[in-house]
Amino acid sequence: MSILQELESRGLINQITDREGLEKQLNEGKVTFYCGFDPTADSLHIGHLLVITTMRRMQQAGHQPIALVGGGTGLIGDPSGKKSERTLNEQHVVEQWSDRIKDQLSRFLDFEAKDNPAVIANNYDWIGKLNVISFLRDIGKNFPLNYMLAKESVESRLEAGISFTEFSYMILQSYDFLQLYQQKGCKLQIGGSDQWGNITAGMELIRKTGEEEKAFGLTIPLVTKSDGTKFGKTEGGTIWLDAEKTTPYEFYQFWINTDDRDVVKFLKYFTFLSDEEIAELEEKVKSEPENRAAQKMLAEEVTKLVHGEEALKQALKITEALFSGQLSDLTAAEIEQGFKDVPSFTMETKEEIGLVDLLVASKVSPSKRQAREDISNGAIYINGERCQDLNKAIGAEDRIEDRFVIIRRGKKKYFLINY
Repeated sequence: MSILQELESRGLINQITDREGLEKQLNEGKVTFYCGFDPTADSLHIGHLLVITTMRRMQQAGHQPIALVGGGTGLIGDPSGKKSERTLNEQHVVEQWSDRIKDQLSRFLDFEAKDNPAVIANNYDWIGKLNVISFLRDIGKNFPLNYMLAKESVESRLEAGISFTEFSYMILQSYDFLQLYQQKGCKLQIGGSDQWGNITAGMELIRKTGEEEKAFGLTIPLVTKSDGTKFGKTEGGTIWLDAEKTTPYEFYQFWINTDDRDVVKFLKYFTFLSDEEIAELEEKVKSEPENRAAQKMLAEEVTKLVHGEEALKQALKITEALFSGQLSDLTAAEIEQGFKDVPSFTMETKEEIGLVDLLVASKVSPSKRQAREDISNGAIYINGERCQDLNKAIGAEDRIEDRFVIIRRGKKKYFLINY
């Protein structure tokens, strides 16, 4: 199976220019291709993950990826898919974010491969050298106004308004393609479906500058969910690829909660499991949906890909501890991950405190009377262990790594006491 056939079988091709011509190029030998990542935040998120895994697949098939960080275009702002003008960030902020994105991309692509090592580039290297006259005379003259107005990224913004700054983004991205074509022999640009207009504009610029060999474009589909909610968003916000912003445990939980209607599609999109392995999991979704075998495999594979084997083990340990209620084996770092979003209370002293008083102070129970009832009825658990001792005092021996006490009221209501 060729790489294009594999991408098609996984549903990863939205649009493609000259499929036959690109197939021929890919089959004849190594093709250098690129995808751009603008630093609009200090981390990539899972909305970027599909194009990143597509780059990885293509590299594994023998082709050479260029990950282009938009240190230049990030100062301008891409209007694609946006209803209003972006807030422009300061140059030093964009530079910091660019460096962080470089580091993240290096986790997914092989920069040590013998024949087709991945390359990181930053378009500030050439955009930063442009002056306004050369930009207008040498590049801008190749873009008729009616051609730009017809592009969806521009047309969709005409009514709401678009500045010349964002209007010019298409030209700058096209210039990126031309520069990589001339400097690196890059013949293919890939991107999300919203980048089709920018990609084809770049191909047109390459053609107009008289380059002899043809350039190609390929877009991957927008990831959608069957329930109509936006992919990559939860009540807690965006799912980031940075473990400091979205912990590996939270990341794992996002994937394990995938709807049965989406899980097979996401296995094809985001994992490197074989067709046979995915087909077997698809059958289990139909025959044993309660076991959620496909969701578990999806969560494990993607968490391992993004955060590594050790982070996956930690996420699994936290998940098991929360499921079983056995919490005393968790480390302080694991507690911070697993209980990031539960109600918490900070103690001002490490002196012993009666359990009844602690339950009231931390608002686990609304009153001393209710606290005593909760304890007597067996509804209170300390670090996973039921406590029915009305005279219990919480002290040093109850603190996990001298930092946390976990209280559970009833079956699922957790509270975190910080010291």
